[in-house]
Amino acid sequence: MTVSSAKAVDSALIDTVIERFIADQPKLAAQKLERIDIEHIAEILARLPTTRMVVVWEALEQETAARVLRALPEDVGIRLAEQADTGLLAIVLSRMSDDDQAMILNRLNPEMARELRSVMSYPPDTAGHLMDTRILPFQADTTAHEAVEILRQHRPEKDVTGLKVVDRENKLRDIVDIKDLALAAPDQSLKSLGKGVTAFVLPMDPRDEVVDKLERFNLDELPVVDADGRLLGAIRHASLLDALRESATVNMQTMVGVSAEERATSASWFAIRKRMPWLQVNLLTAFLAAAVVGIFEDTIAKFTALAILLPVVAGQSGNAGAQALAVTMRGLALREIRIGQWFLVLSKEINVGFWNGVSIAITCGIAVYFWSGQIGLVFVIASSMIIAMVMAGVAGALVPITLKRLGQDPAVASSIILTTVTDIAGFFSFLGIATLLSGMLG
Repeated sequence: MTVSSAKAVDSALIDTVIERFIADQPKLAAQKLERIDIEHIAEILARLPTTRMVVVWEALEQETAARVLRALPEDVGIRLAEQADTGLLAIVLSRMSDDDQAMILNRLNPEMARELRSVMSYPPDTAGHLMDTRILPFQADTTAHEAVEILRQHRPEKDVTGLKVVDRENKLRDIVDIKDLALAAPDQSLKSLGKGVTAFVLPMDPRDEVVDKLERFNLDELPVVDADGRLLGAIRHASLLDALRESATVNMQTMVGVSAEERATSASWFAIRKRMPWLQVNLLTAFLAAAVVGIFEDTIAKFTALAILLPVVAGQSGNAGAQALAVTMRGLALREIRIGQWFLVLSKEINVGFWNGVSIAITCGIAVYFWSGQIGLVFVIASSMIIAMVMAGVAGALVPITLKRLGQDPAVASSIILTTVTDIAGFFSFLGIATLLSGMLG
């Protein structure tokens, strides 16, 4: 064997060993990789299959992950971004400069880029909009000497009052006061210096809560974490309080005037102009539901008990749909769920709707039997109740997600669409089954 062929065999063997180690111990591999320079990390990851590369990259510290993403070849970086967790990718991108963010987002497919921008953006009156994402997270086993060297190397643009200690999943675990760090022994770990997390906010928390916690706990900065506890950023400086108070005062003053949104004290004509279009739409949808009832006019005329029980099915499905709608809209608002997770949300609501429907159907069936004494009517209302509540769950999950996907505000039209769907589903299932099983009705 020649020297060149022996080197080729050795290189292939090393690649195989590295790939096997990364496949078996991705988190440990990430810790080892963080000890070498960024170019070599990028070179090693680029040789891996995409799925394994993503697992290791997601286990890297976020600052390192951001630098590695910039260092990867363009095609490899795009493959990684398309397979990575959207929430984690958004956090990493937020730590990059605007130019680096734009470069990566512009290379992704438009739908994914739009979703990432949505995850990275927050309404003006929320903690997420006020936070600074340029923070340095530290690991608990980092020594005081290492932490000081990291601070010297990065030279944060903002004053640092406390170090944010996170675990390997970037979940906030502790805060270390900068004064305690300065007085600590060089080999003392940050874990031993931590004083716990006094307070934090979620990115969608209103600015009033930010002001309240900064004042109540007398903090210089307030960590911002996502729903899973992962560190997103921090709201810094007590001087921010004045700006927040001024902004809140301005909003209170505009509540009594003409604005883009109705307020409790808005003029009557303004309220009429805002509400009337949706009332007209609601009237149209009510006629649609009435048309469904009209289809089964003969059945209702023949079995008058159906008219008495019809509101029961529609009312229960409406309540079930409103519950699913509220949970889904809250998840979208707090960024707990993304548009791409629609099937997960839908599956959950179908399951919930089915079992709630079964429970309500049993209770309702017993009551109807004692009232009417007709087993056929019991079967009709029980089966239609299950179908209607499942459909209500489907509508409650899909309506807000679909509106969000179309670029519309789910809060504007979701309830009207939901009411239409639940009414039609309830009426059609109840009267349809009653028509099919009319021979069982006395």
